[in-house]
Amino acid sequence: MSSPVHPLPNSGGPGGRIVSRVLLTNDDGIDAPGLAVLEQVAASLADEVWVVAPEHDQSGTSHSISLHQPLRYSRHGERRFGISGTPGDCVVMAVRHLMRDGLPDLILSGVNRGANLGVETVFSGTVGAAMTGMLFGIPSIALSQTFSDAAAVRWDTARQLAPDIIRRLLAAGWDAHACLNVNFPNVAPAEAGPLMLTRQGAGLVKSINVVPRTDPRGLTYHWLQFYREAVENAPDTETAVVQAGGVAVTPLRFERTNEDALAHLRDSLARQ
Repeated sequence: MSSPVHPLPNSGGPGGRIVSRVLLTNDDGIDAPGLAVLEQVAASLADEVWVVAPEHDQSGTSHSISLHQPLRYSRHGERRFGISGTPGDCVVMAVRHLMRDGLPDLILSGVNRGANLGVETVFSGTVGAAMTGMLFGIPSIALSQTFSDAAAVRWDTARQLAPDIIRRLLAAGWDAHACLNVNFPNVAPAEAGPLMLTRQGAGLVKSINVVPRTDPRGLTYHWLQFYREAVENAPDTETAVVQAGGVAVTPLRFERTNEDALAHLRDSLARQ
């Protein structure tokens, strides 16, 4: 049986607003430049833009929610709120509290500073926020901007390409049990390739390292750090498409069953 598909929004005509109300969040924090980019994008898509984002950087928090500590929010302007918790907390607070009298038609998470490819999507708070939105049955899209130089992120690429990409995706519709993971390439907007539907693939993360440091008092502390290296990714994966200069769009879901492992275990246990 096929899964239900999100209803198509009212297009409002070419270049017009396509949703009444959109919720923006991220994992880089409410003052992040990528969120400012997303606010500019959303202003051309929605009649009403809400921002509910973490007060501080919450990268790597996946779709975790805070069950063991209270949440606080502060106002940062009209329909702009900072939350003391994770991106997942932000979506829950928005949908179940701050926007309960008028739910968003669309959730956009990002624009993340850096790509979210392959295995990294499991850890990403940007993707995690979109996954949480999916849980509530709201069309949700995570957006990330690839870079090679942290001091020169090509925000203009996401800013210029995102509105049309989002319009096209909403017009197409997608499975209600999926969210979309969009990655923009590290090239100028005019040099970007077309939108490509992709698989997740392996990505670039190989491991996680522990980096010890010593503070001014002589005490040891530690940073966790992703270890990345170039690995072979099939041509239809998001990593390969982004590295070739295209815009990668990958539908993601909660269900992660490894069918090969399941079949192997069934066979092995049946023979015991």
